[in-house]
Amino acid sequence: MTSARRLGRVALWVLAAIVLAGVIGAVWLHQVMAGDRDRALEAWQNDAIEITDTETGIVMEPASGATSTGLVFVPGAKVDPYAYLYKLSGIVENGTTVVITKPTLNLAFADLRPLDAFTTNAPRIDEWFVGGHSLGGVKSCQYASDTSVAGLVFFGSYCATDLSGTDLPVLSYVAQNDGLSTPQNIEDAAGLLPADTITVELPGANHADFGDYGVQPGDGESTVDDSDVRDAITDEFQAWLDALEP
Repeated sequence: MTSARRLGRVALWVLAAIVLAGVIGAVWLHQVMAGDRDRALEAWQNDAIEITDTETGIVMEPASGATSTGLVFVPGAKVDPYAYLYKLSGIVENGTTVVITKPTLNLAFADLRPLDAFTTNAPRIDEWFVGGHSLGGVKSCQYASDTSVAGLVFFGSYCATDLSGTDLPVLSYVAQNDGLSTPQNIEDAAGLLPADTITVELPGANHADFGDYGVQPGDGESTVDDSDVRDAITDEFQAWLDALEP
């Protein structure tokens, strides 16, 4: 076999390996942790809220229509955006519009769209907060530099961007039994956040309790009911908003 033929065969094998890796990667990216249909249905059937599906996100609005505050929520990596409908529905009932983003390739860090790609889904909102679950929360830190952002909310997450020198209001939910974004991980990264960050522990909750998508590998055990987590998220968010009022 000549050298040219050997090189040609090697090149074909390399090309085949690249194509195979691309196919495997594409399949992996499109395999999301699906949401619990029953929990999502509860949100869809909730008369107090209205849900609209758009190309860039899922918009949850109070049925009353009387709202001026909004939250752009970024899902965790490879988690179905619909898995968060139930846990965030209480926030909406209390008057805050929530836009759950649909990240590119189901990964927040692959999404290069600006914040207004999502806020335009609810043009009536005057004040926007950003937040997210797990890696979605880390991504939300990148949106925090947008001048339209009024505050940041972490759901089992932390920041990789130094915001310690800012006066941005921050609310951080920490799940007691979180095996992925552990309470210790979050405490170790606390120095990157403003000193007056409000931290709320959810007793008995684990990482997956911030949504409804089943068991997640590496997570701790949940010992709390879904409705209790929803109520705690709702009550603490509203208390935080109320405290921000001048």
